[in-house]
Amino acid sequence: MKKAVQKIYQEVAPTYELVNHILTWGFDIRWRKRAVKTTSAMRGGLWMDVCSGTGELAQALARSRDDVQVLALDFSLPMLERAREKKGLEQGLFSLGDVTRLPFADNTFDLITISFATRNLNPNPDYLSACLREFCRVLKPGGIFLNLETSQPQPPWLRRLFHLYIRTVVKPVGYLFSGSKAGYKYLSHTIPRFYASGEFTSFLREAGFDQVRATPLLLSIAAIHLAVKSE
Repeated sequence: MKKAVQKIYQEVAPTYELVNHILTWGFDIRWRKRAVKTTSAMRGGLWMDVCSGTGELAQALARSRDDVQVLALDFSLPMLERAREKKGLEQGLFSLGDVTRLPFADNTFDLITISFATRNLNPNPDYLSACLREFCRVLKPGGIFLNLETSQPQPPWLRRLFHLYIRTVVKPVGYLFSGSKAGYKYLSHTIPRFYASGEFTSFLREAGFDQVRATPLLLSIAAIHLAVKSE
């Protein structure tokens, strides 16, 4: 599974950002900005953006504060190579790594972030829980985990409409711009299978986080979760 997903991200890396912006009508840019605003008063200076991809969130985090060091981690070298080219990340830290076995000691980071990649960590609930526990492990006590991800609209009619859009638009548009059928077939499969905000909150609590706060975005099509590692 891991090698297959790595191959997908290698294929889509050149057009990944463009396709995301098109498919979300640019809302993903606004949502990242909103997520970054939540970090303005956070303490500590060592932050990690996991599953960083082309580094959009890592770049925004690095630009938001002069007193922090941002490390971008991903398992796809082509994606990280694009992240390294971004303004503001020229002097940043980068790590090629697996989120199930992060190459860092316990209690290392003050903040861990992830955007639009958590659903890729959900081949099954146990795998997702293991990843969340690993994030909790490398956070310092009192450290914060920020998760920006698609969610599930609550009214059944809106959820059905959202899923219809995913089925009928994501795969053909993604293929049109990236040339990767497998890539956007896979991505269109992960979105409807991810959890509603309340369900994901339960995963976070079971992984060792508390003070979990969820902020729905655009009728709960997406959500920002903030969770604190117990002191």
